[in-house]
Amino acid sequence: MMRIGHGMDAHRLVEGRELVLCGVHIPHEKGLLGHSDADVATHALMDALLGAAALGDIGALFPDTEERYRGACSLELLGAVVRRLEEIGYVPVNVDVTIIAQRPKLRPYVEEMRKRLADKLELPIGCVSVKATTTEGLGPEGEELGITAHAVCLLRTLDGGARA
Repeated sequence: MMRIGHGMDAHRLVEGRELVLCGVHIPHEKGLLGHSDADVATHALMDALLGAAALGDIGALFPDTEERYRGACSLELLGAVVRRLEEIGYVPVNVDVTIIAQRPKLRPYVEEMRKRLADKLELPIGCVSVKATTTEGLGPEGEELGITAHAVCLLRTLDGGARA
């Protein structure tokens, strides 16, 4: 059985925070505001994976009311999501992440982002897509107020039937 999931997340850009996308630290004068490392791209991907398995969203699994998740590395949380999926009989087949940001330019970091996600997802890099786009100055991303990410994924069952 195959399952499709979609995830979306957005975070505000602020001074005094590091910018982390798909686990890659990107030099920039602003970073994303959030309880964890605020890695908006990895958050969207986790929501896509959890949604495909009908397990809710990352807020249910990793609530921002719990101090243990303050400053958490989103790639480590992604690893926990993958383990949870495996427990109920699902594995990722492929993923596609789109990051929407006016600045900084992300092309130099895309291959490293793909590698880090592929490692946590236990997938060949050819099954992991990361793209970046701008909004040509429109909206909060275009005004450099925040960054948004969308992700889609395909899951398959390990043994022909999920236990969820």
